[in-house]
Amino acid sequence: MSAADGLVHRVRPAAGTAEGALMLLHGRGADEHDLYPLLDMLDPDRRLLGVTARGPLSLPPGGAHWYAVAEIGYPDPDTFRPTYSRLAGWVDAFLAEHEIPASSTVIGGFSQGTVMSYAVSLGAGRPRPAGVLALSGFMPTVEGFDLDIGSAAGLPVAIGHGALDPVIGVQFGRDARERLEGAEAEVTYQESQMAHSIDPRFLATLPRWLEHATTGPS
Repeated sequence: MSAADGLVHRVRPAAGTAEGALMLLHGRGADEHDLYPLLDMLDPDRRLLGVTARGPLSLPPGGAHWYAVAEIGYPDPDTFRPTYSRLAGWVDAFLAEHEIPASSTVIGGFSQGTVMSYAVSLGAGRPRPAGVLALSGFMPTVEGFDLDIGSAAGLPVAIGHGALDPVIGVQFGRDARERLEGAEAEVTYQESQMAHSIDPRFLATLPRWLEHATTGPS
Protein backbone atom coordinates (compact mmCIF):
# COMPACT_ATOMS: atom_id res chain seq x y z
CA MET A 1 0.00 0.00 0.00
CA SER A 2 1.13 3.55 -0.69
CA ALA A 3 0.00 6.37 1.55
CA ALA A 4 -1.96 7.83 -1.36
CA ASP A 5 -3.89 4.57 -1.76
CA GLY A 6 -4.69 4.19 1.94
CA LEU A 7 -6.78 7.05 3.34
CA VAL A 8 -7.76 10.55 2.31
CA HIS A 9 -5.45 12.85 4.25
CA ARG A 10 -4.18 16.40 4.52
CA VAL A 11 -0.49 17.20 5.04
CA ARG A 12 1.09 20.15 6.80
CA PRO A 13 4.77 20.31 5.82
CA ALA A 14 7.54 20.83 8.33
CA ALA A 15 9.46 24.11 8.22
CA GLY A 16 12.64 22.27 7.22
CA THR A 17 13.75 18.67 7.40
CA ALA A 18 11.12 16.95 9.53
CA GLU A 19 12.35 15.79 12.92
CA GLY A 20 9.38 13.43 13.19
CA ALA A 21 5.66 13.35 12.49
CA LEU A 22 2.40 14.30 14.17
CA MET A 23 -0.67 12.35 13.05
CA LEU A 24 -4.16 13.40 14.19
CA LEU A 25 -7.41 11.45 13.75
CA HIS A 26 -10.83 13.11 13.92
CA GLY A 27 -13.92 12.16 15.86
CA ARG A 28 -17.22 10.67 14.67
CA GLY A 29 -18.83 12.51 11.80
CA ALA A 30 -15.94 14.91 11.13
CA ASP A 31 -13.13 14.69 8.55
CA GLU A 32 -9.46 15.41 7.94
CA HIS A 33 -10.02 19.18 8.14
CA ASP A 34 -11.42 19.13 11.68
CA LEU A 35 -8.18 18.77 13.68
CA TYR A 36 -5.90 20.29 11.04
CA PRO A 37 -5.60 23.64 12.92
CA LEU A 38 -4.23 21.77 15.94
CA LEU A 39 -1.10 20.83 14.00
CA ASP A 40 0.23 24.39 14.20
CA MET A 41 -1.11 24.84 17.71
CA LEU A 42 0.72 21.76 19.00
CA ASP A 43 3.83 22.19 16.86
CA PRO A 44 4.17 25.96 16.35
CA ASP A 45 7.77 25.74 15.14
CA ARG A 46 6.82 23.15 12.53
CA ARG A 47 9.55 20.76 13.58
CA LEU A 48 7.33 17.85 12.57
CA LEU A 49 5.56 16.73 9.44
CA GLY A 50 1.88 17.03 10.28
CA VAL A 51 -0.94 15.01 8.81
CA THR A 52 -4.65 14.47 9.46
CA ALA A 53 -6.55 11.52 8.01
CA ARG A 54 -10.20 10.87 7.16
CA GLY A 55 -12.03 7.85 8.50
CA PRO A 56 -12.97 5.46 5.68
CA LEU A 57 -16.64 4.92 6.57
CA SER A 58 -19.72 6.99 5.67
CA LEU A 59 -22.44 6.27 8.24
CA PRO A 60 -25.52 8.04 9.65
CA PRO A 61 -25.93 10.80 10.66
CA GLY A 62 -23.27 11.84 8.14
CA GLY A 63 -19.60 12.69 7.89
CA ALA A 64 -16.71 10.25 8.16
CA HIS A 65 -16.43 7.51 10.76
CA TRP A 66 -13.78 5.02 11.90
CA TYR A 67 -16.25 2.36 13.07
CA ALA A 68 -19.92 1.87 13.83
CA VAL A 69 -20.91 2.56 17.40
CA ALA A 70 -22.24 -0.60 19.04
CA GLU A 71 -21.63 0.26 22.69
CA ILE A 72 -19.30 2.87 24.17
CA GLY A 73 -16.04 1.11 24.90
CA TYR A 74 -16.88 -1.73 22.51
CA PRO A 75 -16.67 -0.73 18.82
CA ASP A 76 -18.56 -2.84 16.30
CA PRO A 77 -16.07 -5.58 15.34
CA ASP A 78 -17.17 -5.88 11.71
CA THR A 79 -16.33 -2.22 11.03
CA PHE A 80 -13.49 -1.71 13.52
CA ARG A 81 -11.24 -4.55 12.39
CA PRO A 82 -11.12 -3.59 8.67
CA THR A 83 -10.62 0.07 9.57
CA TYR A 84 -7.83 -0.83 11.98
CA SER A 85 -6.03 -2.83 9.29
CA ARG A 86 -6.45 -0.05 6.75
CA LEU A 87 -5.30 2.66 9.18
CA ALA A 88 -2.27 0.66 10.31
CA GLY A 89 -1.27 0.08 6.70
CA TRP A 90 -1.69 3.75 5.86
CA VAL A 91 0.32 4.91 8.89
CA ASP A 92 3.18 2.57 8.03
CA ALA A 93 3.14 3.53 4.32
CA PHE A 94 2.99 7.27 5.03
CA LEU A 95 5.92 7.15 7.43
CA ALA A 96 7.95 4.94 5.09
CA GLU A 97 7.37 7.27 2.14
CA HIS A 98 8.58 10.22 4.19
CA GLU A 99 11.41 8.23 5.80
CA ILE A 100 10.20 8.97 9.32
CA PRO A 101 10.38 6.20 11.94
CA ALA A 102 7.45 5.36 14.18
CA SER A 103 9.72 6.11 17.14
CA SER A 104 9.71 9.80 16.07
CA THR A 105 5.94 9.95 15.51
CA VAL A 106 3.14 11.03 17.84
CA ILE A 107 -0.31 9.67 17.02
CA GLY A 108 -3.40 11.22 18.55
CA GLY A 109 -6.99 12.16 18.08
CA PHE A 110 -10.35 13.09 19.53
CA SER A 111 -13.18 10.70 20.47
CA GLN A 112 -13.22 7.92 17.82
CA GLY A 113 -9.84 9.25 16.72
CA THR A 114 -8.48 8.57 20.20
CA VAL A 115 -9.82 5.02 20.05
CA MET A 116 -8.01 4.43 16.76
CA SER A 117 -4.86 6.13 18.06
CA TYR A 118 -4.70 3.71 20.98
CA ALA A 119 -5.36 0.83 18.59
CA VAL A 120 -2.70 1.67 16.01
CA SER A 121 -0.16 2.63 18.69
CA LEU A 122 -0.67 -0.23 21.13
CA GLY A 123 -2.17 -2.98 18.98
CA ALA A 124 -0.32 -6.27 19.32
CA GLY A 125 2.68 -6.32 17.00
CA ARG A 126 2.52 -2.61 16.15
CA PRO A 127 5.70 -0.46 16.15
CA ARG A 128 5.86 1.78 19.19
CA PRO A 129 5.36 5.50 18.51
CA ALA A 130 7.06 8.42 20.25
CA GLY A 131 3.84 9.25 22.06
CA VAL A 132 0.05 9.06 22.10
CA LEU A 133 -2.36 11.99 22.47
CA ALA A 134 -5.76 10.81 23.71
CA LEU A 135 -8.58 13.36 23.87
CA SER A 136 -12.02 12.28 25.11
CA GLY A 137 -11.78 8.66 24.03
CA PHE A 138 -11.30 5.12 25.33
CA MET A 139 -9.18 2.02 24.91
CA PRO A 140 -11.18 -0.31 22.66
CA THR A 141 -12.35 -3.77 23.59
CA VAL A 142 -13.04 -5.72 20.38
CA GLU A 143 -13.32 -9.44 19.76
CA GLY A 144 -10.34 -10.58 17.72
CA PHE A 145 -8.25 -7.50 18.54
CA ASP A 146 -5.72 -7.19 21.36
CA LEU A 147 -3.98 -4.22 22.91
CA ASP A 148 -0.43 -4.82 24.11
CA ILE A 149 -0.54 -2.57 27.17
CA GLY A 150 2.76 -4.01 28.37
CA SER A 151 4.53 -2.34 25.44
CA ALA A 152 3.65 1.09 26.88
CA ALA A 153 6.39 1.16 29.54
CA GLY A 154 8.03 4.58 29.34
CA LEU A 155 5.71 5.75 26.54
CA PRO A 156 4.57 9.39 26.84
CA VAL A 157 0.76 9.50 26.77
CA ALA A 158 -1.26 12.70 27.21
CA ILE A 159 -4.90 12.13 28.18
CA GLY A 160 -7.48 14.89 28.34
CA HIS A 161 -11.12 14.22 29.19
CA GLY A 162 -14.17 16.21 30.17
CA ALA A 163 -15.46 15.41 33.64
CA LEU A 164 -18.99 16.20 32.38
CA ASP A 165 -18.72 14.21 29.13
CA PRO A 166 -22.15 12.65 28.37
CA VAL A 167 -20.93 10.84 25.22
CA ILE A 168 -17.81 9.02 26.42
CA GLY A 169 -17.91 9.18 30.20
CA VAL A 170 -14.87 10.36 32.12
CA GLN A 171 -14.50 6.87 33.61
CA PHE A 172 -13.02 5.79 30.27
CA GLY A 173 -10.28 8.38 30.55
CA ARG A 174 -9.63 7.35 34.14
CA ASP A 175 -9.52 3.69 33.14
CA ALA A 176 -6.96 4.40 30.42
CA ARG A 177 -4.83 6.36 32.87
CA GLU A 178 -4.96 3.53 35.41
CA ARG A 179 -4.06 0.86 32.87
CA LEU A 180 -1.23 2.87 31.36
CA GLU A 181 0.21 3.89 34.70
CA GLY A 182 0.07 0.23 35.70
CA ALA A 183 2.17 -0.50 32.62
CA GLU A 184 4.62 2.25 33.69
CA ALA A 185 3.79 4.57 30.81
CA GLU A 186 4.65 8.26 31.26
CA VAL A 187 1.09 9.57 31.64
CA THR A 188 0.06 13.23 31.58
CA TYR A 189 -3.60 13.44 32.60
CA GLN A 190 -6.09 16.29 32.89
CA GLU A 191 -9.81 16.37 33.57
CA SER A 192 -11.71 19.53 32.69
CA GLN A 193 -15.14 20.74 33.73
CA MET A 194 -16.39 20.28 30.18
CA ALA A 195 -18.61 17.99 28.13
CA HIS A 196 -17.46 16.11 24.99
CA SER A 197 -14.95 18.62 23.70
CA ILE A 198 -11.29 19.65 23.76
CA ASP A 199 -10.07 21.95 26.52
CA PRO A 200 -7.96 24.76 25.00
CA ARG A 201 -6.18 25.13 28.33
CA PHE A 202 -4.97 21.54 28.09
CA LEU A 203 -3.95 22.08 24.48
CA ALA A 204 -1.82 25.03 25.60
CA THR A 205 0.29 22.68 27.72
CA LEU A 206 0.87 20.16 24.94
CA PRO A 207 3.56 21.80 22.75
CA ARG A 208 6.09 21.21 25.52
CA TRP A 209 4.80 17.65 26.00
CA LEU A 210 5.05 17.02 22.25
CA GLU A 211 8.59 18.33 22.10
CA HIS A 212 9.57 16.06 24.99
CA ALA A 213 7.90 13.05 23.38
CA THR A 214 9.68 13.54 20.05
CA THR A 215 13.09 14.55 21.35
CA GLY A 216 13.42 12.65 24.61
CA PRO A 217 14.40 9.01 25.06
CA SER A 218 12.17 6.66 23.04
